[in-house]
This record gives sequence, structure tokens and C-alpha cells, in this order.
Amino acid sequence: MRILAMKHQLVNSLIIEHHVAIMNDLTDLFDFTFPEELIAQCSVRPRDSSRLMVLDKKTGSIDEKQFFNLSDELNRGDVLVLNNTKVFRARMYAAAKNREFEVFLLRPRRSGEHESEWDVLIQPLRKLSVGSVMSFAGMSGVLKAVQEDGVATVVFDMTQGDVIDFVNENGHIPVPPYIENDIINLDEYQTIYAVNTGSVAAPTAGFHFTESLLDTLKEKGVQLEYITLHVGMGTFMPMKFKTVSEHKMHAEYVTIKQEVVERILLAKKEGRRVIAVGTTVVRALEGVDQKIGLRGYSGDVDVFIKPGFKFNIVDALITNFHLPKSTLLVLVSAFAGRESILNAYNHAIDKKYRFFSFGDAMFIK
Repeated sequence: MRILAMKHQLVNSLIIEHHVAIMNDLTDLFDFTFPEELIAQCSVRPRDSSRLMVLDKKTGSIDEKQFFNLSDELNRGDVLVLNNTKVFRARMYAAAKNREFEVFLLRPRRSGEHESEWDVLIQPLRKLSVGSVMSFAGMSGVLKAVQEDGVATVVFDMTQGDVIDFVNENGHIPVPPYIENDIINLDEYQTIYAVNTGSVAAPTAGFHFTESLLDTLKEKGVQLEYITLHVGMGTFMPMKFKTVSEHKMHAEYVTIKQEVVERILLAKKEGRRVIAVGTTVVRALEGVDQKIGLRGYSGDVDVFIKPGFKFNIVDALITNFHLPKSTLLVLVSAFAGRESILNAYNHAIDKKYRFFSFGDAMFIK
């Protein structure tokens, strides 16, 4: 009887643990409400005059500054890692079957001598079938396949580089849907250090930096390092399932040079902080580290960073205020604690911080 009772106790304990795990995994835990007028429609001028909330992830304490005060928060020897990806005009319109379709280029799959294959989003996709030909007034594409998640594969009659040149001349800037007006100048949706073309959304935490601020940081002895993560669906795809674990992270392409890795690892060895500018840098560094150990790397990363994740590389994070129920909010919650982050967001709402891509910044230390 005693053994039977112990078995029942063990089963009940496992059931309770399973229930608690499910409850802690609910997507609704990463939700919050806010007034729509807090959605920033453009960057402030100068960009480093945006507000900066400083959050201590150990204590949950909050301090309020301007972004140009960032140098006060950084120490000589700190390593600031920035994502130097560059956005291209990824949103196009095509004609097929006597109607117009929106085609959103996500990422190249391969490039041949005279053609290239891309992952794209098409609206309305249901009106097309495999083999449909789309005309872009100077370029054509054939729908090759449709994946289960709705991502389509299109073969264009141009090489990868020629496609990018074409869309940068004829396409539209892929701003988020909460931005009400079209942006004419691509530089408005670009960091000042963007050099490697390949993103369909900007690494917006970098918007706050100006040349003068970067100069100030370098003069203080802050070490600047650059990596590349081409922002794609892994960054902006919302979570649509009841639990966080059901969400699938899409891969994004990362390039980290070996000499950059060596300098980062030296800083870690010497006890100096590695500070990520944006969630894309966190995913790049921690994703490569999780995959193969941090080393020089060019390839895909699809890590989903959620509460319970062990951070091996990043010590502090500069980020914006993210959308409810987004993987980005889950990431910062993993880094600083969900309750601490939601408390900071409530504080930001009370103090009327500007939210999302063009909004204010947070330094989590």
C-alpha cells in the first residue's frame, strides 16, 4: 500500500509540474495593452535625443535618461556589438491573372547565372497556383511552391544581385503595418552604420545612434564590433498559438567574422561586458554559440530565446519597446524576467514613452 501511495504521489506531482509548465508557457502572459497614440510614426531628431529607460535586470529598478546619455552607462572596455545589415525595398507589386498582387521578398534561397529563387509572401496567395507567372514591369517571376506556413517560393528571371538592384529602384520600403505613412527616403528606415544589404526590416535598436554618439563612445574606450543578421520572418512573425512553444522561428542569415569572435571572447575572459544593440544581435551571438559554440560563422540561425534560456555571451542589451505577444518581447523577458519587463512597460506607458520601431529605447543592464 505504501508503494502504491508513493506512485500516486509521484504521478500527481508530475501532473502538477506539467500543468505549471503549460501555464508558464501561455502566449497571453506576454500581452499588454497600450494607447495607440504611443506608437511612434518617425524617429526623433536628432536620433540620440530619444528617451532611454535604464532597467537593472537584477533589482528591477528603473532610471530615466536620454539616449545621448548612454556613455554614462557604459564603461571603458565594454564591447558594444551592432548589426550592420541594410534594408532593401522588399515590397513589390505584380500583375497576374488580370489582378494585382503584393509580393514581399523575404530572403534568397539560391542564385544561378540567369535566375534566382526567393522565399516571398504573396497577398492574396490563394488566387495563384503553382506555375503562375507574375509580371513586375521589368522583371518576371514564377510561383514554384508554397510551404505549409504560407511562405511561397518564386523563381525570378534575374540573379540575386540584380533582383535587389531592381527592387531598390522600383519597390517600396517594407515598413511595419503600424506606420501610417509611406517612407520615401530609405535612409529614414536605416541605421547610420548599415552596409550589408539583405534585411526586410530594420534592426531598430540601432536607430538611436548618431555619428557623434559613436565618436563619444569610442573616445571613452568602448569597443565597437559589427556582425550581420539579415532580418526576416524570424524577427517580425507574430505568435499565433496558445502557447509560446508552439511557435516556429524562421531562420535568418547571420555572418560573424572570426576576428570579431576572438575579440568578444577575449572580453568575456577578461570580465568585460558584451552589450548587444538589439535583439537581432542577441539571436546572432547566442544562436551561433548554441549551434556550434561561438566562432566565425556564415549561415542560418533559428534559435527561439524564451524564459529559461541560458545566455552565455550577452551581458547587457539595448532594445526598443516591442509589440505585445511578439517573440521579441519573449526574448527580453527571458533576458530580464517577465515581471520585470512588464513592470517596465507599464512604467513606459504611464510616462508616455514612444513605442515600437521608431520609438524610445531601453538599456537592460
